[in-house]
Amino acid sequence: MGAVAIIPARMGSTRFPGKALAAETGRPLVVHVCERASGASSIELVVVATDSEEIRGAVESFGFEAVMTGEHPNGTSRLAEAAEVLGLGDDRLIVNVQGDEPEIEPGVIDAACDALGYVDGYGTGTVVSPIEDEATFRDPNVVKAVLGRGMGAAGRFHRALYFTRAGSPFDRSGGTAHRFRHVGIYSYTVGAMKAYLGMEPGVLEGVESLEQLRWLEHGCGICAAVVGSSHEGIDTPEQYRAFVDRFRAE
Repeated sequence: MGAVAIIPARMGSTRFPGKALAAETGRPLVVHVCERASGASSIELVVVATDSEEIRGAVESFGFEAVMTGEHPNGTSRLAEAAEVLGLGDDRLIVNVQGDEPEIEPGVIDAACDALGYVDGYGTGTVVSPIEDEATFRDPNVVKAVLGRGMGAAGRFHRALYFTRAGSPFDRSGGTAHRFRHVGIYSYTVGAMKAYLGMEPGVLEGVESLEQLRWLEHGCGICAAVVGSSHEGIDTPEQYRAFVDRFRAE
């Protein structure tokens, strides 16, 4: 049985209101995400979880499924309601795919699913990508991942030791190896997601403003697959216009 990709999408956005329905390419932004997710071999079903009837209608008009959810503090809790509406059992694998990443590679989604196989008990699979330049490494808006030893074929999978906005790890020799940015995608079972939502928010989670640290602070494993990935999320109208230009140039 394949995984379920659930895409949280809402109309509210501080820097780009209504971005989920921006459609200068001929279809809404969130539909591009649906199309990418449906191209992943690990995915059996793609569902958008939204609080907007307008988003629901747009998604369904392009042949994808959507479920209505209430107000939520974050995408993870929205996924939990969507999983309940869909009647997914605690052992069902789901993938949290961000609704503002229209260029996410299907292979990234597959890698997140594969990474979960190296997590014992409750935990999550995710993806990291090598950092190639110093500016990205120093940018606090780019989340860095500190990884343990490699596992699996070619050592592609690593237990995550920490996530931070700081440039880490520090290499005293001046080298640039072991630098990875976190790609914001998560795979977990429905049961693990419920357990996460029942955990007390962590101190480091609040300090760094990184919700994935809650897993680590509660002793749960995160396994990261190392994948070369260049896709970026859309947070501003300027980023969206750049995406439209790239789309039209294809």
